Amino acid sequence: MRGRQVFMDSLSAHEVRYIFGNPGTTENSLIGSLSDHPDLQYILTLHEGIAVGAASHYSQASGKTGIVNLHAAPGLGNGLGMLYGALKANSPLIVTAGQQDTRMRLREPLLSHDLVAMAAPVTKWSAQVERADETADIMRRAFKIAHDPPAGPVFVALPIDVMEQDTELAAARAGDLYRTASADPAGVSIVVDQVLTSTKPAIVAGDDVARSRASAELVRLSERIGAPVWSEGLRQRVAFPTNHPNARGGLPFDAAGIAAALHGVDLVLMVGGPFFEEVWHSGGNPFPEGARVLQVEESTERVAFNYSLTAGVVGHLPDTLAALNEALELQAGPEFRRAADQRNAEMRRSKASEATGQRRRLERAWNREPPSLPRVLEEIRSVLPPNTVVVDESITASADLGRMIAFETADDYFGGRGGGIGQGLAGAIGVKLGLPDRPVVAISGDGSAMYSIQALWTAAHHELAIVFVVLANREYRVLKHNLDTYRHRFDAPSNQGYPHMDLEEPVLDFVELAAGMGVAGNRVTRADEISTAIKSALTSGRPHMVEVVIEGKG
Repeated sequence: MRGRQVFMDSLSAHEVRYIFGNPGTTENSLIGSLSDHPDLQYILTLHEGIAVGAASHYSQASGKTGIVNLHAAPGLGNGLGMLYGALKANSPLIVTAGQQDTRMRLREPLLSHDLVAMAAPVTKWSAQVERADETADIMRRAFKIAHDPPAGPVFVALPIDVMEQDTELAAARAGDLYRTASADPAGVSIVVDQVLTSTKPAIVAGDDVARSRASAELVRLSERIGAPVWSEGLRQRVAFPTNHPNARGGLPFDAAGIAAALHGVDLVLMVGGPFFEEVWHSGGNPFPEGARVLQVEESTERVAFNYSLTAGVVGHLPDTLAALNEALELQAGPEFRRAADQRNAEMRRSKASEATGQRRRLERAWNREPPSLPRVLEEIRSVLPPNTVVVDESITASADLGRMIAFETADDYFGGRGGGIGQGLAGAIGVKLGLPDRPVVAISGDGSAMYSIQALWTAAHHELAIVFVVLANREYRVLKHNLDTYRHRFDAPSNQGYPHMDLEEPVLDFVELAAGMGVAGNRVTRADEISTAIKSALTSGRPHMVEVVIEGKG
């Protein structure tokens, strides 16, 4: 058999369904083999970044391995930005790229480069198949490493001549791997002891809570100990129901801001994440002075990686949180229970007060034209069908979105990690393929949308019923906010406004852009038109673009 057959058989052996890609000449062996593998569907994209972004979100939505097919050095280069996002999101991907014939490597042929070195900084493992006999083992190892906690992308270069070499070594699986260990009972006991001596605990939940389906146990724990639950500023998934009284939203992007948000807390329990993705340097650490810090993770790599701990525990998150709940149920005394109940009652009152404040803010902004963010999101919320999945890259609207739309489960919401923009439209492709029976609405800023606008063609080509909502404020609004912060932090006042941060002259026309790629669309400029436009798009059963012109920062 040929190396290419072993490669394709490896995909089938691991129950791969989709290959996301943008092929070229060095990928002819893969493309030519698809007819022999009807179980594999090629999802064609018009840019390599779209392929990686879609595969990353697909792996998150489906829990399966995302497979990506890129084209030689330039194609891999085009995909690196999204590959960085997949690494930060811990998406289990296998990214491949065709490599030129190894017999020409000393002559530096067209499109060739050291692909392994290019991919290494943004992957867990990067390798090239040098002989057909290596294909089976490299692919087996690639699948294993991609899913080892913490999960993430790996890269495999496939030279065109190696794919055509003969081998007798057939494709193989690593087997059924049970990777997540049970937590050490001594560690669980220490965490319980620390919690029981706390008078004001707080929890910070990462994306792994959602991925491991541990949210229900986290809810039980937060209620049992009377703790607010925070997420990081950027999140890929919903680890804790956003409308729960104990949900506090996202933390700031600097250590001092995080410490301020946690002010008065005497114990911080971090669960299932790298903690923290900061933007601004502020010195110190993100915990209030004197607070004890605990961490529960599924991999030893993350425990105490960034911060000193009072104690850390490694174990399967659902089981470990369940063990904590069981121990606390047995050991918590009446005084601790009363205090926890009081804290829970305070959070219910605070949540109700916040909801009242949000309604008043919405009322004040209701009649503004162009429409305000709160009004736009309320109009969208009002027509979302049950079970809708939101893919979010609304950037400066994300905080409002999290307050106004309730996300109950891990699969209700998909964001982007790492801070690179363009993940939303591309990611919606993967989410729809991973959750085909659920309505999918992608909400993106206009600046972000232009990084992956080609995703619309893929949605049309594969007939994916996704509603793309572009919030057009015709500016890089987040950069304007960040410029304000920069000027304040570095004492650099300026009267130059916001240079090069407006998207006008010419104004982007997303309806025409969508039409050129086979997607119908309409532009909404009035607030009272929004809900009708969204509802119509949802019932069309086809990909649809809704451009909503909104107020800007100015």
